[in-house]
Amino acid sequence: MNTPAAVLASLMTSIGNDHAQGNNAARPPESSQERSPDGASGDGARHEGDGGGGGEAAPATSVLKTACVPLTRVHALVNPLSGGVDARATEQMREALSEYAFESEVFELGENGFAETIEQAFAGGPDLVIVLAGDGTARAIAAKAGADGPLVAPLPGGTMNMLPKALYHTADWKLALERLLSEGQVRPVSGGTLDGHPFYCAAIIGSPALWAPAREALRGWRIKRAWLYGLRAFKRAFSGRIRFRLDGGRTERAEALVLISPLISRAMETPTGLEAAIMNLNDAADAFRLAARALFDDWRADPMVRTRPSRRIDIAARSRIPAILDGESVALEAFAEARFLPVAFRTLAPPPEQGDGV
Repeated sequence: MNTPAAVLASLMTSIGNDHAQGNNAARPPESSQERSPDGASGDGARHEGDGGGGGEAAPATSVLKTACVPLTRVHALVNPLSGGVDARATEQMREALSEYAFESEVFELGENGFAETIEQAFAGGPDLVIVLAGDGTARAIAAKAGADGPLVAPLPGGTMNMLPKALYHTADWKLALERLLSEGQVRPVSGGTLDGHPFYCAAIIGSPALWAPAREALRGWRIKRAWLYGLRAFKRAFSGRIRFRLDGGRTERAEALVLISPLISRAMETPTGLEAAIMNLNDAADAFRLAARALFDDWRADPMVRTRPSRRIDIAARSRIPAILDGESVALEAFAEARFLPVAFRTLAPPPEQGDGV
């Protein structure tokens, strides 16, 4: 029998899962007519000689691909220990980038010297920093680049991969790499911060966020730990309400508050703020109805949900506030502040597809 707690877990993951749809959509084939960096077409090897055909042919050289936008230097950060890649990822990334005309260097993130490796990747003035690592690492590197730093391309290398799926519509990092280099445009990405923690897709604040540890424990088949996490979340469901103010307005209460960035929000045509979804679930029946709408309908139409745009959100609770930022769990203090960032960082990605978002 389904419990209200299980329904809340389903609702919590629906935002991340929405972008996984359509990953296998057909893409037009790339042109077979590639060009070399000097502009010559790659349809054959040039020959040396006196013009009479008696000279020996020069050895054929491989034709390097050119990216869709001018790129001089590209750096890549790879964590082979993250959940979405394997031990061969570093070498596979080197091989993939070596096919292009730009200079490239791949840095491997290990258990030691994590911060130092990231600093090395940003040194030397790269035009683009590619990230193949976990969700938290991708968010941290995007925040480091900011609006004025190099382009950042977060590839799907974590578990939820909310940000990569929102940008590249696939969970396959090799396909995402091909799309960003062959179809990409320079795009500003808006987002937000929650007590200094960046997010670019969505922040889930309140008791539903407590289900993230239980979900991760189940993925690792740690049944006992998952049960303990789930029991803790169930005890707080429908009782641990949060207080909040939107843009300095009156104080309100809610079971949960979801802040959705313009990157994935269907309700916002322009990046003017975060879409604040206010959820008040009085009992299990409300949770079941809201979960059904999240799966089969527009969840905004549920009477238990109100949405409005906001640029600054003040949040308070009686104890530490659980939250999930782009799929990663964080524990906030009893008072927290969220702010909207019109341009959080810049990326190289295909144009948004019609119908994207939640």
